[in-house]
Amino acid sequence: MKWTALCCATLVAGCMNAPPLDNPAASARAQQRSEARGLEEAEADCAKQGKHAEAQRDEGETFYQCVD
Repeated sequence: MKWTALCCATLVAGCMNAPPLDNPAASARAQQRSEARGLEEAEADCAKQGKHAEAQRDEGETFYQCVD
């Protein structure tokens, strides 16, 4: 009985310390939220100048600039 409890406790501890599984759908959603937040911030900054933000992608990065 002691060995069963020890094995179960070891198994549970090992599972709790395991690295999280890679979830590409979750990372894509996180990237979309991040880009949406960046666009909102750029729009707010550009609105102060009476302009709107325009997005450009270069090498996987999104850049925003204010245009008329």
